[in-house]
Amino acid sequence: MPVIGLGVYLTDECATACQVALEEGYRMIDSARYYMNEAQVGVGVRRSGISREQIFITSKIYHNDFGYARARECIQESVDQLGLGYYDLYLIHSPLTGKENRIATYRALVEAKTDGLVKKIGVSNYSGKHIDEIIDVGLELPDVNQIELHPFCQQRPIVEYCRAKGITVQAYSPLVTGRMDHDVFRQLAKKHDKDEAQILIRWSLQKGYIPLPKSSRPERIKSNAQVFNFELDDDDMNALDALDQGGKGAVTWNPVEEP
Repeated sequence: MPVIGLGVYLTDECATACQVALEEGYRMIDSARYYMNEAQVGVGVRRSGISREQIFITSKIYHNDFGYARARECIQESVDQLGLGYYDLYLIHSPLTGKENRIATYRALVEAKTDGLVKKIGVSNYSGKHIDEIIDVGLELPDVNQIELHPFCQQRPIVEYCRAKGITVQAYSPLVTGRMDHDVFRQLAKKHDKDEAQILIRWSLQKGYIPLPKSSRPERIKSNAQVFNFELDDDDMNALDALDQGGKGAVTWNPVEEP
C-alpha cells in the first residue's frame, strides 16, 4: 500500500486531478460512492498511462446503501463505474445505522473480496468498539481504518487500538480542511523552508499514518507529495502533538462515537 494518496472529495475536474497526481508520482487515489466521481477516477487513471497494477484505488459504501443485499449491488456498481476491473481497497464509510447493518454490510465486503471485486477491505470512522463487533461475529479484521487525523484531532485511543490489532491507519483531512494558519504550522514551515501543508503531511507520515491530502490544483497536488526530503525533529513533533483537542478538534463529521 502506498504511503500517501490523493483524496478526491469535492474535487473539481477529478479526472484531471487524478491524472496529474499519477504523473507526479502518486500511486493511491481515495474515492467513495458519496463523492460521485468513481467513473472520473477511472478516466484519470486511463489517461495517465500508468498500468492498473501500479495504482492503489479505494472506494467506500455510504450508510444509505448499508445492508447485505444492497451492499453487494453497490460494490458491483462501484467496480463497473471505475471501469478497471477491481478495487484495491473498499471501505464501509461510517458506523452509522447500527450494529446489524454494519455487520451485514461488512459480510458483503468479505464476499466481494472472495469474488475478486476488491483486494482488501476495511472501515472508516470506526472506533475500537465497532471493530470489536466484527471480531465477535468471527469475520476477518479490516485491513484499514480511515479516520480524521491531524494535530487538532489525533484520535489516540483509536490509533492505539488499530496498531495493537495490526490495522493500517489512513488519515483523511490531514490538512485540517485548509485551517493551516496556526502559529506552530507557520513557524515550522519557516524553519524547514516548506509550506504548512507539507509540514502537516510530514507529521502524518512520521506518526505512521497514510495521509490522503486532497486538491484539484496541479501545483498543490505536486507540492503535497514533496515531503520526503526533510524530517521533523522531536521538538517539532512534540509541538504538533501538543495541539490535540480530542474530538473537539475535528473539522469534519467524525462519527466515531456512533452507538
